[in-house]
Amino acid sequence: MTQFLLSRPLAAPTLALAAALVLLAPACATNPATGQRQLSLIGEQQEIAMGREADQQVVAQLGLYPDEEVQRYVERVGRALAAASERPDLPWTFRVVDDPVVNAFALPGGFIYVTRGILTHFDSEAQLAAVVGHEIGHVTGRHSVERISKAQLAQLGLGIGAIVEPEVANYADLAQTGLSVLFLKYSRDDEREADSLGLRYLTRKSYAAGEMPEVFALLDRVSAAAGGGRIPGWLATHPAPENRRERITAEIASTGAPAGGTVRAAEYLAAIDGMVFGDDPRQGFFESTAFYHPELAFRLRFPEGWQTQNTRQAVAALSPGRDAIAVLTLEEGDSPRAAAQRFFAQQGLTRGNAFSGRFGGLAAEASFFAVDRAQGEDLTGVAAFVAHGGRVFRLLGYAAASDFRRYQSALEAAAASFGPLTDRAKLNVQPRRIEIVRLPGAMTLEAFARRYPSTVDVATLALINQVEPGATLPAGARVKRVVGGP
Repeated sequence: MTQFLLSRPLAAPTLALAAALVLLAPACATNPATGQRQLSLIGEQQEIAMGREADQQVVAQLGLYPDEEVQRYVERVGRALAAASERPDLPWTFRVVDDPVVNAFALPGGFIYVTRGILTHFDSEAQLAAVVGHEIGHVTGRHSVERISKAQLAQLGLGIGAIVEPEVANYADLAQTGLSVLFLKYSRDDEREADSLGLRYLTRKSYAAGEMPEVFALLDRVSAAAGGGRIPGWLATHPAPENRRERITAEIASTGAPAGGTVRAAEYLAAIDGMVFGDDPRQGFFESTAFYHPELAFRLRFPEGWQTQNTRQAVAALSPGRDAIAVLTLEEGDSPRAAAQRFFAQQGLTRGNAFSGRFGGLAAEASFFAVDRAQGEDLTGVAAFVAHGGRVFRLLGYAAASDFRRYQSALEAAAASFGPLTDRAKLNVQPRRIEIVRLPGAMTLEAFARRYPSTVDVATLALINQVEPGATLPAGARVKRVVGGP
């Protein structure tokens, strides 16, 4: 009978499942951190290579906070925790990203990041260690690697991936290196596991385990009030397990982890004293649809009513109907004409009427263009290239060919509005910064705000100091206030 069954041809789905099982057999191994069998189609060296490549993109696209002392501080804390993990020999790297959003994230291979936004909300080194330990847990648990492996499996076709995990179809296009792995959202099981592993590393380095549930309470509060940035907020990439704070508190009790231990609040607050808080206007800021960039000394006005965004690579505006866009970027080339020639040499672009002259007193080249697309509607737009401060800027505005006439004058006006920034008040604008105050006596948070004025409201002060409005602050306490800003 066995011989008869083996001689029968397999149906396509059965054959596909058999192929999947052949792949899975050597690809499942015991994870040293969790002790669980785990799918992995990616070896450690490939994992490191993926992380290293994506790390370069993080640095280039998101930017690092320009304070070497803060970078070294976070690196020291992270390396100590990583050394206590089950994968101490990875090329661990810990960086502070220059972004106001409250988040932290990990890349495969041991590349860990915290935002300056999350640092301004912590009260102690132990809280920093809790979050960094959690991110180390994602790496030692190989959570990104496992999910990318499932995505690769899904690409085998015939529903194999869906058999293994139905939701994996959402990740099929992310089985590649690059920043896409940043936004490969973890599962709640991954989060629970990273919490437990983070607690393990925290206690191995004698940090106060009781600070970990306080961090989760903070993150829950912050998520409701988080501002925008170049990356998602914490809950967008870390789906919170139910009763997270209660669960980790119970785990601390059941494992006997000491709730007390090293906190280092004074040292931590000294490290972040003077840190930029919120958006940094030196990197560009909006007033309505007018955009000003103090560092590069230019101004620009987008069409009224358009949705605007400023990132490290581009400044953009989207029409209310989401059917037209204007994007300002830096362009390679030593002159507007050279940049224009290179742009219009691209295949598929047809150049229309051209303009050569000056925008705001600056040398400029501009031209209409059309793009014939094999799929979807053709595009029509205007591209302008302007020289300023030894750089060439490119403003690209376009829409579907059938809609372009409705937006033509607005896009032309946006291009022509580019000019040098000469307003001293805007050129000299400074960011808001954290300042640490040691209280001479007990006072309420509201009394603190009156005696030591901030450029944020009391609700924000309560959030970053992890207290409730109306709370009494004890004498000698180190309290954050926010000073400066536009």
